[in-house]
This record gives sequence, structure tokens and C-alpha cells, in this order.
Amino acid sequence: MPTGLGEFLRSRRERLTPESVGLRPGRRRRTPGLRREEVAELAGIGVDWYVRLEQGRTVRPSTATVEALAEALRLDDTERAHLAVLAQQTRRPAFEPETVPPSVKTLIEGLSQPAYATGRRWDVLAWNDAAVELFSGFPFEDRNILVYLLLNPAARRLFGPGWADRARHTVGQFRAAHDVWAGDPAFTELAARLAAGCPEFSTWWDDHGIAVGSGSGRKVLHHPERGVVAYDYATFQSNDDAAVRLAVYTPVDRGHAVPV
Repeated sequence: MPTGLGEFLRSRRERLTPESVGLRPGRRRRTPGLRREEVAELAGIGVDWYVRLEQGRTVRPSTATVEALAEALRLDDTERAHLAVLAQQTRRPAFEPETVPPSVKTLIEGLSQPAYATGRRWDVLAWNDAAVELFSGFPFEDRNILVYLLLNPAARRLFGPGWADRARHTVGQFRAAHDVWAGDPAFTELAARLAAGCPEFSTWWDDHGIAVGSGSGRKVLHHPERGVVAYDYATFQSNDDAAVRLAVYTPVDRGHAVPV
């Protein structure tokens, strides 16, 4: 059964062409991308060894092999880091939702700016009243950023023209976590729910794009009551549990131009 590592290797193999890596096209191909033996040749490893990796058999590649595969598959820095994480994976226990430390929860509730904390699956673990007001229509009883962003029409209206870029980036972040927890029902069931309810999700998911968290930036929102508003945001990891991420939004001074 393919693992997160196997699926990632296959996705990156299938996006390449022989010409893009300096190989002759050869005979007609029935499937897109490079063949497994071609990747093995480029990486300088045995074909059987590579097949085992892609099929999810119990093998653990060395650091040198991981680097060779990254070169062969023309991975960028984000993808290289993701491959290295997947290559070192061991069997994980079933996923359990994270718990926000009491001190972090108290901090969030005491802030006047919108703030919330999320976990690996983008479950919203803690939030304050300002966040509820800003993200109008957010069903905090469901408590998942992905469910809100991809399945709730209010989110599309709130993010306006920037919705697709924000949604695709968030899917890429979720894909990175999903690969690490490959096969865990908590992740596979959420992915299936998103695929069933969001027309764009499957295209982004099948592309297997990997995204890292944007630690800070600016979001322009189309609030139903306040009109176009801009917020600078920053995210922080909890020292108690690095999987818990705190996001804080600070309104941009109205004196600055806000693009529509």
C-alpha cells in the first residue's frame, strides 16, 4: 500500500518528462512522467529499491539516497524538506487532536485583536470573540479552517478575489501534514469531505502541491458589515506543542491604501 513517501515520489516522477531531465524520449509512453527505472538511474540506486520506496514497503532510505532522489526529481527546497521528513517516518499512533495549553488559551481570550489557535489538521482549538466577529459566518462549532475556507460560501465572499490563492495554499499546507499521517482516518476522512464539497479541491489535491506555513503577511477581507478591511497577521508555534499554531490579526491603519 502506498505511503505518504510513495505517493509523493510518484507524484513528482509523473510530472517530469525525459527531455526535462536530459533523457531520450524512447518508445511511446502509456502513462505520463518518467518511468521508475529512469528515476532509479538518475538517482544512482537500484530499480527494485526505488520500487520498494514508491510502493510503500518497509524500507528506510539513507540521507544520501534522499538527496539523490531530490536531485533526480528536480525538487525545490520546500519539496526537499518534505521528502526528508517523509523518508524518516516511523509507524505513528492514531491521530489525536492537540490540546491548547491553558496559558495560550488565556492569552488568546484576552487579546482585543482577532486570534485563534490551530493544530495539524487545521482544527480550531481556541479562539476569541474578535475572531468570531471578523470571520463572519465561521461555524466555530465545526471548528476547522479547511472546512470553513473550502466548503462555506461565506468564506469565498470574505476572501473575495484572493480566495482561490488562499485556499490552494492552505490545501498545500494540509497536504504536507496529510502525507506525514498517511492512512490515518482523521486525515483521509477530512480530505474526502473536502473533495465531496469543493469543486476545486480535487484538482489541487491531485497536483500534490506542498506548501509551508506563511508565518506572516497581509490579508484583505470583504467583510459583510465593514466592507473591505486589511489585517496584518503573524503566526507562532507553542513551546509546549509545536503542532499548536497561534494566529493573531492586527488591523491595518485606515490611512494606508487597501486594495479591493
